[in-house]
Amino acid sequence: MGSEIAISVTREETRVAVLENRVVTELFVDRPRKKDFVGDIYKGKVIKVLPGMQAAFVDIGLDRAAFIHVSDLSVDTEPGDTLVDHEEDEPSSDIPRPRRQTARPIENLLIEGQELLVQISKGPIGTKGPRITTYVSLPGRFLVLMPNVDHVGVSRRITHDEERHRLKDLMRRIRKPEYGYIVRTVCEGVPEEDLISDTKFLTALWEDTLKAAKRQPAPSLLHTDLSLPLRVVRDLFSNKIDRLLIDTKSGFDEIKDFVRRYLPEQASRVHFYDKKQEGLFDHLGIEMEITRALGRKVWLKSGGHIVIDPTEAMTVVDVNTGRFVGKRDQEETILKNNLEAAKEIAYQVKLRGIGGIIVIDFIDMERERNREKLYQAMVEAMAGDKAQTRISRISDLGLIEISRERVREDLLRTLSEVCNECEGRGYTKSTMTMAYEIFRDIRRIGNTRGQGQRIVVGANPRVIELLFDTEHGGIEQLEQEFQQQVLFKADPLLHLEQYDIVIVGKVTQRGEARAAS
Repeated sequence: MGSEIAISVTREETRVAVLENRVVTELFVDRPRKKDFVGDIYKGKVIKVLPGMQAAFVDIGLDRAAFIHVSDLSVDTEPGDTLVDHEEDEPSSDIPRPRRQTARPIENLLIEGQELLVQISKGPIGTKGPRITTYVSLPGRFLVLMPNVDHVGVSRRITHDEERHRLKDLMRRIRKPEYGYIVRTVCEGVPEEDLISDTKFLTALWEDTLKAAKRQPAPSLLHTDLSLPLRVVRDLFSNKIDRLLIDTKSGFDEIKDFVRRYLPEQASRVHFYDKKQEGLFDHLGIEMEITRALGRKVWLKSGGHIVIDPTEAMTVVDVNTGRFVGKRDQEETILKNNLEAAKEIAYQVKLRGIGGIIVIDFIDMERERNREKLYQAMVEAMAGDKAQTRISRISDLGLIEISRERVREDLLRTLSEVCNECEGRGYTKSTMTMAYEIFRDIRRIGNTRGQGQRIVVGANPRVIELLFDTEHGGIEQLEQEFQQQVLFKADPLLHLEQYDIVIVGKVTQRGEARAAS
């Protein structure tokens, strides 16, 4: 089996998986309660200008204010300004982000209360609001319209020079003056009438957006992109995809109509999956792959493993030989394990949507040629990544650093939340630590209270069990020292790090160990 697209739709979420030879290579999740705003166009109002950061916050009507940097403002250039638009690139988001390098400070360009027509270029991630730009881009089936950039570019994935020249000359002839376009990869071999049709559609869409901007007050939504299934069909359903499966009849009919209109030659590859006894993602083994993508440890076929740890500033990946011992010398064993790990790491990074700084701690190798071989293997493994990446050479400490464009919120943040038990630390205090904290608080009370009183301690059953078992001698010593009876009560409703200390008849202290002084 070659390339497939699987779409599973339920009331609460839509999930899309792209598979190559039954291996999941991309996964998208869209939930109504956690919408993907990338590509939406708004009329916003500037609420704060930050000269020190050369940025501003803009109210676009969402829960959190949007952020815009001065480089994302499409203003009239002054002499000496340079336009950078990466014409040969087609980003994974299909929204090219040209930026103007200008010496004009943001305080001379924006004022509080000013209205702006903006587009979300990066959705909310964690506690950060969305990032926006005034360089609006509207993706179609074959083209991406950039009304603020007077330029024509061709996707670098179209490699034939003759075809590149044909498409560029064609677009320069049929485009509306001062409108820029990126010719997408699927345009290769496409006839002129299809491109003309796409330019008319995108031009009308942009003109409707401008009309809405004149009518509606700020902040307001002016244009939203297609639903996730239709975006996937538009962007990914090329002739390289052998089949598309969807498990809802209404979704199937919608996609079928869309394909018949824009991709009639692909219509026979759209299929309705109607086996109710087994879900589509279960049938294709995708559910198991999703579970694996949320795990901290990923096993390699050889017996080694990698450990993926996300932090606030970066993602750290550790490579271990595990059960893999090899058959030759130690250096060859380590090289083989590292090469296998490099391939798996590239796969996991793309599947999980990990962005930002990624630091990989490979197993140290002494031979320089092996270090170079590993670096080249890492570059090749990441070569098919649609997100922009930069890969450093192996450092003296055996580390490879990768900077990867953060296109959307990663899979871990999308499908999980911070642990209620450890609050994201990855660990809790031990039962012994909690027992000793209770002892310290009892001593504080004993030093300030008279003799003959009873102290009642409520704590998690695991802590109580330890106190009655190995620490029973400590309880007896406290009772003798302060001449006070100490009673313990197991309370399963208390977290491991929580406990109550009560003087009979009057509450003296109720605390969490993490907040106890």
